[in-house]
Amino acid sequence: MQSCTEEKFLFAINRVKVKNYPVDTPFVYSNKINIDGKISGEEETRLQENLVSYWADSLYARRVQKLGYRYILRNPPVFDSTSINTTHDFMNSFLFSQGYFNTAITDTFHIDTVYKGKKPPQYRTTVEMNIDVGKRVIIDSFGYDLQDEMLQRIAKNTVKASKIEPGKTPYSKEVLGAELDRLVNVYRNRGYFLLQRNNLAALVDTGNIALLNLTVDPFEQMHIIEQAQQKKLENPTATVTIQQRRLADTTNSNQDTSFLKRFYTGRIYYFPETYITELPDTILNHTENFRVQNFRNYSVYYRRGSFKPKMFRQLNFLRSERMYNDNLFYKTVNTLNQIGAWKQVDTRTIIRGDSLDIYYFLYPDRKQNISYNLEASRNTGDVLTSSNFFGLALNTTYRNRNVWRNAVQSSTSFVNGVELSLNQSQVQNNSLFQAFQISLGQTYSFPRAFIPFKIKRPGRFDFGRTVISANASYADRRDYFRLRSFVADYGYDWKKRNKVWQARFPNIELYSLDTLPRLVEAFEQNPFLRNSFNTGKVISARGSLIITYPGKTNVTNYVRFSSELSIPGLYKINDRIYQFVKAEAEYRKTINLHRTVLATRAFAGVGYNYHVSQSLGITLPFYKQFIAGGPNSMRAWGLRQLGLGSSLLSDTSSTFRDRYGDMQLEANVEYRYPIAHYSSLNLNGALFVDAGNIWNVRKDPNNPESEFNISRFGRDIAIGVGTGLRFDFNYFLIRVDMGIKLKDPARLENNGWLDIPNFTWRNHEFDRYDVNGKLIGSKRNNYAIQLGIGLPF
Repeated sequence: MQSCTEEKFLFAINRVKVKNYPVDTPFVYSNKINIDGKISGEEETRLQENLVSYWADSLYARRVQKLGYRYILRNPPVFDSTSINTTHDFMNSFLFSQGYFNTAITDTFHIDTVYKGKKPPQYRTTVEMNIDVGKRVIIDSFGYDLQDEMLQRIAKNTVKASKIEPGKTPYSKEVLGAELDRLVNVYRNRGYFLLQRNNLAALVDTGNIALLNLTVDPFEQMHIIEQAQQKKLENPTATVTIQQRRLADTTNSNQDTSFLKRFYTGRIYYFPETYITELPDTILNHTENFRVQNFRNYSVYYRRGSFKPKMFRQLNFLRSERMYNDNLFYKTVNTLNQIGAWKQVDTRTIIRGDSLDIYYFLYPDRKQNISYNLEASRNTGDVLTSSNFFGLALNTTYRNRNVWRNAVQSSTSFVNGVELSLNQSQVQNNSLFQAFQISLGQTYSFPRAFIPFKIKRPGRFDFGRTVISANASYADRRDYFRLRSFVADYGYDWKKRNKVWQARFPNIELYSLDTLPRLVEAFEQNPFLRNSFNTGKVISARGSLIITYPGKTNVTNYVRFSSELSIPGLYKINDRIYQFVKAEAEYRKTINLHRTVLATRAFAGVGYNYHVSQSLGITLPFYKQFIAGGPNSMRAWGLRQLGLGSSLLSDTSSTFRDRYGDMQLEANVEYRYPIAHYSSLNLNGALFVDAGNIWNVRKDPNNPESEFNISRFGRDIAIGVGTGLRFDFNYFLIRVDMGIKLKDPARLENNGWLDIPNFTWRNHEFDRYDVNGKLIGSKRNNYAIQLGIGLPF
């Protein structure tokens, strides 16, 4: 349901069709909520979106969107004024829970008569709720008053971790609930296994201490009461105290204090070969069906010995005879789930005195399987006579989830792809097959870190693993080049809450390039390409950090940092080893509105070749450089068809037009909205704006205006706008985007900006023709159509 402001806009332009409405009686056609009060616009939006859920069912008109411009209202409820009071109560209760203790709700409704041909007239009722929320209560005092001395001490020692900030935090049930949950987690991490949230309570007092002042003068007492009431309305505050709830037995006056007992971790039991049809409780009663191997602190029960028992010592964060810790328990469960060898993990805990015995029931996943994945992509600048390529790739992956009986994950991938020219008359070699690529990769993932030193407090990390991978590939770009490569690396992945780290050292990359006649011809026309296509060896260290965190209501943030540094000084051993440093940063923000999504992205990347040599050139190797354009970048340009800076060399080239740069800046904004829903298909639309470009870091006399220069930044920036369709089948999404080059640095006219009144689909600035009037080289279009899989970001 939209807020009042949104609704006035939407239904001014959208058509609402009413079906099966009550005849000769008013029915609910529209609901509106108007909020007044000294609150921020963001808070008003939050209340609008939440209050929609508190209309009484018999007073709420549920519209279903069928198309972007059409809504259907089926079986609208008969208008019943008695439901208004019920709605008052619902909304008042919600607002009270959010700290609005002095709300005033008034209601209005009006009935419009609408005639539709010969059908009976419709008596459409619009119901409005006008809510003055007043001021929100602020928690001005906060503390603990727990009877148990140890609980009180722990609470005070951890108060800095509380989200409640006296004098600033608004009152709400969610805030108090979060504080109670925090305390329960703190206690359970210190051995209080039986303590639950219902053992604690939050006492809220909104009274004014001034009323406790004694006076014999009744007029003075009345004046004090009036002042207190006025202060309460102007600056309402509350005192919150966390207390120990009294759980008295109904048969006697003794209090239940079992939750005050602290427990230690006892013995740990693993059942790594549990059948999916077996129940843990049944297994515990028939352990004689298993063979058992006992170790110092744990035991492993098995049938066939599919997993080596000693491996479990590395997978458990809890330690026997230490205080029970709830976080470490769930961290162990999550680790076992993330390894990949088991599809499901179940647990049981049994109290034995002051110890907790913990049982892990692990349900193995299928050990081996083969999967096939067909990928397709297309980038085109001309929907009728495209000279660009359509790519197909078949990815075959073999997985083994339990190598060497140590839950080591093995993945073997074989990729075979081709690029096809769908219009052979537009390519000079007149061939259907334009590119061919084949690759073979192998990856091993070990569920622990093999490092030469000991990690202090390994329980700080949620999950860690060692990864070894190697990949060999061969690519043949017809008439241009043949590229052979071998890449191998060793490193670690680990996770802590919302942060994921990845480190690779060493990272070894070997490349060999054969230049073919078409690329040699391109070198003659564009000499700077020689530097881009120099090949050598890379021996480097790579690292990345990904952070995901929620923002305010319905907001998700994603941050990624990555870097790569080649090992310094190796060029003295071999002059074909690159010496460079490269860094990237990316930020994404997704705002979920009522039915729509606003997604933003910013990206910055730069690389620097700090050892210039005649054999390797002045830039990064082209397989390390940045590219722009395509379905996931600047969508008004084809893949690798934007840049460098304001350079015109690639745009005027009649042969090779791909571009690679040492630096990239890009920003994207996309508004996503629903259009229609058909069975399992959701048809969505998008409006987007992309801005950015790629540059070289060093100045190259062979390619003027290709280097980054802050004084030329406004001229160099490219801007594309467009729209797209998303065919969402739930398990995969197909995307078609069309982008228009609003500002093209390679467009000479109008300072690069599109001349909208004189818009043309083609840019004819650099068209060249032979003696027969045939166009030489490729067309330059003012738009591009992109086909992609999944969302762009």
